Amino acid sequence: MHQTATASPVFAAIDLGTNNCRLLVARAERGGFRVIDAFSRIVRLGERMSVTGALTEAAMDRTIAALAVCAQKLQRRRVTHFRGVATQACREARNGAAFLDRVRREVGLELEVIEPREEVELALAGCTSLLDRSHPLAILFDIGGGSTEVMLVDQAADATWRARDYVSIPVGVVAFAERHGAQLVNGAAYETMVAEIHEALRPFAARHGLDPHVRDGAVQMVGTSGTVTTLAGVQMRLPRYSRAAVDGSWLDFDHVRSASDHILSLDWQGRAQHPCIGPERADLVVPGCAILEAICRLWPVGRLRVADRGLREGIILALMRGADGRAPARPS
Repeated sequence: MHQTATASPVFAAIDLGTNNCRLLVARAERGGFRVIDAFSRIVRLGERMSVTGALTEAAMDRTIAALAVCAQKLQRRRVTHFRGVATQACREARNGAAFLDRVRREVGLELEVIEPREEVELALAGCTSLLDRSHPLAILFDIGGGSTEVMLVDQAADATWRARDYVSIPVGVVAFAERHGAQLVNGAAYETMVAEIHEALRPFAARHGLDPHVRDGAVQMVGTSGTVTTLAGVQMRLPRYSRAAVDGSWLDFDHVRSASDHILSLDWQGRAQHPCIGPERADLVVPGCAILEAICRLWPVGRLRVADRGLREGIILALMRGADGRAPARPS
């Protein structure tokens, strides 16, 4: 997709993950960009991949249908600058490359598989505006369908944020849900999930020894994932999910735990009927809470910033920077 001589640039990003297919379309405006279209659908591309090692036909069909909607939106919005990326499911599945060939043939979209390092850097770029400069260190995490990324972020000499280090563990909400069951997760199974994530992240935590900085109040935390945004909606008792209300909000750890306890007390039907969860996330939200609990226990910062933004916004910013050669704007 190329910009014509007279067209106003239109930027678009697709993030194809293990669980979700997401599209963002935006135009640059002074001091930032304005979203003009968006799309998100739970496709469960990584369904049963932890067992079979491959993408299933049903999951690929669902994803193709979602990507076809994205392609229509790209055409209708006359997108001039586009990048589409695929993450954990396509990285790990033995038929991931063949699936992306199918996407190219049937939908006409070129998606590239990105490595975890670029994934966390794009997420950081998308969330930078939520970081508080009075705290020199940050833990930024993304609880995905197929993997969980945690990064340590600090301020450079020019006050910009950079990823000092990161870890990507190949455990996300989809695999946990399949392993522990979708109907009802009891307390023992929940603690088993928490312990597994805690053990996986412990070497990263030990390597950086943030405990004194946490005690001194120098560390902030930002979470970008469906788990965190769902918990924020539950805690706010929203009658329906609202990005405007959730993005940039704060969650005290006590509220994280009370919302998690409430979700854990519900059966599958109760979670499915909740306006901020719904049937598509009913079996995924408890594993997500367990992963978040492990992160909170490792770094007891006390509260976290909720980000309903991340990788797609990071792609848009990079596209904008490439289009005009200037420093990237920030999402509005």
